[in-house]
Amino acid sequence: VQLQASGGGLVQAGGSLRLSCAASGRTFSYYAVGWFRQAQGKEREVVAAISWSGFSTYYTDSVKGRFTISRDDAKNTVYLQMTSLTPEDTAVYYCAADRLVVVSAQRVSDDFGSWGRGTQVTVSS
Repeated sequence: VQLQASGGGLVQAGGSLRLSCAASGRTFSYYAVGWFRQAQGKEREVVAAISWSGFSTYYTDSVKGRFTISRDDAKNTVYLQMTSLTPEDTAVYYCAADRLVVVSAQRVSDDFGSWGRGTQVTVSS
């Protein structure tokens, strides 16, 4: 499956953005999807993930209550709604998908097989 992330941009602290991850090539329906980010000089981290069914979601602690991941399989798209953004959220955001990754509220692995190109999110103070 090919992935394309979009929706990044420049926003002031406290603002919101919605990222989209569009899939092509295969139906998204049976893929777990994750959003990752990598800030300059830092390691990549998983931000949020959603199971193939949509019933399970995972959020890293720093975004809980601020970010929401959702999926619309009819549109082959997964979204990341980001609110109350802070400069610490500045990073390149990537989406990834895999049919075998298991998502739970407590954890998700990062061994996703398909990755999209990133989209830059910059939050100004």
